[in-house]
This record gives sequence, structure tokens and C-alpha cells, in this order.
Amino acid sequence: MVENNNIEQALSKSKVIPVIVIDDSKKALPLAETLFNSGITCAEVTLRTDAAIKSLEIFSKFNRFTLGAGTITNIKQFHFAVNAGAEFIVSPGFNKELAIESSKNNIKYIPGCCTPSDIQNAINNSIKLLKFFPSEAFGGVKTLKALSGPYSNVSFIPTGGIKINNIRKYLNLDCVIACGMTEIVDHRLIVNSDFDTISKLSKEVIYEVSI
Repeated sequence: MVENNNIEQALSKSKVIPVIVIDDSKKALPLAETLFNSGITCAEVTLRTDAAIKSLEIFSKFNRFTLGAGTITNIKQFHFAVNAGAEFIVSPGFNKELAIESSKNNIKYIPGCCTPSDIQNAINNSIKLLKFFPSEAFGGVKTLKALSGPYSNVSFIPTGGIKINNIRKYLNLDCVIACGMTEIVDHRLIVNSDFDTISKLSKEVIYEVSI
């Protein structure tokens, strides 16, 4: 398990965070194996399905990833996710209760933001690593460049609309440490057990961020 103060370093080193929606926990182990064997070292399993917690547990037992839980919106979900092995927590927007609970439990909390007010609220609660979401819908690279001016001490993980063909533009920004993306773990690919395509896309994005 990566220590809280090393989570940001691990995410920055990885650069790519697959954001996973999984309906069948039986798909979790082959998915984890495929991602890891393709060069992926971080993963975020979202709590959008009944299979999410069991899938988190399987990813955790696989023990090869810096592992996060996404779409966390309340304390009950927080504890389910942490008990399943999540090392960092991601929420769609800032939640003060989650910030407090994460601090108590030494869990990295990464809230979503898209406006200066969102960012300021997070800073006021001692949080300086944020998910910029939904990235492309809120202006993408141009908006991040503008926000990073007055908030130069904040780092971002853009998520939402990040693709293999645009991820490099984000990572070229000094304020961006990594990107969350669904393209390489598209829900249909997981449903269809198309792990060959997942592997191919994962290798493509790893190559893209390494050049």
C-alpha cells in the first residue's frame, strides 16, 4: 500500500489513470492483469455499480496498482471503499465531510472541481490536488491554463473527454500531474471481455505519454 504522502508521486509517475465502471466482478481480475501487463500502474474503480466494491477488493488483492475509488459522494461509500482497499478517494465535487474523514484515516482525497470557487474551497480545506472534471466540457487545456495562473500551487488530474489523441496536450501543462480516462477501459470493452483491445489501447496511451 502506498503511503498517503506518496500517492501524488505515484499518480504523477503513472500519468494515466483508467477510470473503470464494472458491472461484473468476475471481470475484475482479468482486467487488472491486462492493465498491469500493458504498463498501467494506477487505477480508479468507480462506485457506480453493485459490483464496484467486490471489484475494488479484487484489484487490491492483485496488489499491483496505486488504487483509487471514484464517484464517492458520502461517508458510507468512503468506508466501503477504504475497507475494500482504496488508497485514494475521488469525488465529483468537493465534500467537506469526505475531506475530514479522509484526513482522519490518512487517505488521499481528490475532489472534483471546475471553477475558481471550487478550487478556493478546496484550498481553504488544505487540499491542493484536484480532479478537473468534466475537463473537455469545461474548456479543457485553455481553462486549465487560465486557472493555473492564480492557483499556481494547485495540481490537477483532468478527467472527462481525455483521449489517447489529446492526453499529451494536458500532460504538457505544468499544473497537470496525470489524467483520468475511460477510453482504454470503455464499458463496452469490459462487458464484452475484449481484453485484447484494452491491452492494445493501454499500450498505445503508455507510448503516447512516454514520448
